Amino acid sequence: MTQIDWYLQINLKARHLRLITALYDHGNLKQVAESSHVTVPAVSKALAELEKGLGLELFTRTAQGLRPTAYGECLVRHARTLLTELHQARDELNSLSSGAVGKIHIGAFPAATSMLLPQAIAILKQRSPHTNVLVTEGTAQTLLPELWQGRVDLVVGRLPLRSAADGFEERELLDDPVQLMTRHQHPLARRRRLKWSDLQPYPWILPPAGSILRAPLERTLEEHGMTLPNNYVETLSTHLACAYLHVTDAIAVMAGAVAADASEPLAVLPLSFPHLMRPRGVLWNRNRGLTPGAELMIACLEEAAAGMQHRGEP
Repeated sequence: MTQIDWYLQINLKARHLRLITALYDHGNLKQVAESSHVTVPAVSKALAELEKGLGLELFTRTAQGLRPTAYGECLVRHARTLLTELHQARDELNSLSSGAVGKIHIGAFPAATSMLLPQAIAILKQRSPHTNVLVTEGTAQTLLPELWQGRVDLVVGRLPLRSAADGFEERELLDDPVQLMTRHQHPLARRRRLKWSDLQPYPWILPPAGSILRAPLERTLEEHGMTLPNNYVETLSTHLACAYLHVTDAIAVMAGAVAADASEPLAVLPLSFPHLMRPRGVLWNRNRGLTPGAELMIACLEEAAAGMQHRGEP
């Protein structure tokens, strides 16, 4: 057994993991000491003991503060994962001890929160009232790293390109179309035939750069000889987008389910938007086991999706 093996298996404690992540985040002994409510010499001694135990230099001392070495970068990366799993174990144990079945942390792309996810959560609560849910909205850029690191259990919404979903398992749930939408009083909504150039004078609601829908939209506009509009609002909020459509002559690219769920109906423009988007579905990290609550949530999502298809909802 090497010195590293021995130390990691016998002596490494959770406090060591918290120490090195704090040192990495702050890069300063004094700030770590203040946030930990200990003295600077105590922090310095703890770091020295950790480095001696591993036989590795984790941080280089510079005039600007502490700079992680390659060994430090490696250990901090794994320390964050271990701490996340410890926190999840704590939450699950607390839930079980209080009579709850567990807690599921779901990452959701905004369109998923309009109909599919609320219905699935309602089914979950009928089956298991004490299984609790935390929902965090975001983009693929923000949520997929969280899923990879174990900070969320599932991600629900429009499935990303397969190249972006490496390392994840997925299940398709709904394949609803993406369409060009306006309010019913929009000048273009009254026309049966449209050319793409007819859209140019109007303002737009765009998905932010980096979101799943943005690149396909840009490619479609380019294919029809149009440039990205220079009069636009960017948002991931479906509620804001629908409300803005109803008070302006803006055009938006939205899934059919969003339009169906709007408080006032929206008009669909008669232009064919290519089927460049993947279906809506659920993703999870194939390298991490699903908790019983997460498995139940997937089953509830499938039931909700099947019910929506049966009722003819988008």
